[in-house]
Amino acid sequence: MKNLILLFVSIVFSLSIYAKNESQPINVEVTGKGKPMILIPGFTVPGNVWSPIVNKLEKNYQCHIVTLAGFGGKEPIEFPWLPKVNESLKNYILKNDLQNTTIIGHSLGGTIATWLASQNDLKLSKIILIDALPASGALMIPNFNPENLMYESPYNNQLLAMDDVAFEQTATTMSKGMSLKESAQEKIKNWILESDRKTYVYGYTDYLKLDLRENLKNISIPVTIIAASQPYGEEMVKQTYKKQYANLKDYNFIIAEDSAHFIMLDKPEWFLKQMQTILSSK
Repeated sequence: MKNLILLFVSIVFSLSIYAKNESQPINVEVTGKGKPMILIPGFTVPGNVWSPIVNKLEKNYQCHIVTLAGFGGKEPIEFPWLPKVNESLKNYILKNDLQNTTIIGHSLGGTIATWLASQNDLKLSKIILIDALPASGALMIPNFNPENLMYESPYNNQLLAMDDVAFEQTATTMSKGMSLKESAQEKIKNWILESDRKTYVYGYTDYLKLDLRENLKNISIPVTIIAASQPYGEEMVKQTYKKQYANLKDYNFIIAEDSAHFIMLDKPEWFLKQMQTILSSK
């Protein structure tokens, strides 16, 4: 009998360890008190990119800071990656009864926020999208058709086969177009290098496949979009966003002048002021 009890305890302990170590699509750190707020970073970016804004907002907001699987040192998950991330965030909101939540999302994080806002069973307050589009693939790929995008492609295979030196060169090149500051470019490069390579490659395919332009018709809560002016210039940026968000009934649009994609790194003080103004508006 004693041996059976020990065996049972051993099995339960093993299952407990397995459950704790099992990879999750999202990893959430909660800090602060007050109204709930979810902060979703962009592709490859850890949740601590939000630290400067969280330090200011956590006095009045309960901040749920997300890091996606495969990034920021978090374990990768099985594919498809992005659909699991989306559903996990939706379930997280429902499970924790985060009603009237504000979601702030950068890049892919903003695209995910858009998907969440289009879900009829979530009672969100507002979303703030930072340099995020509902259909990045449609902007980047001629004759865009999500069904044509596959994990197994020459480009993806090339990225997966790259040695560390070649991949670092690729990451360096990419980072230079995402920020105007050298210190920020170094951070962005390191985030790419620290990411799980397969998530980086196949996860980006998931990202490009996602087309939410029709989903925009289902959004009725307030939406603010902050778009970077660089490297394309304000006029082209305005045209791109107007076209991509044509199905959204109403939204507040702000241009971040003299900033590239990582607005929170290029213009931190300006960005914080914008967040405080948007959050305080009715």
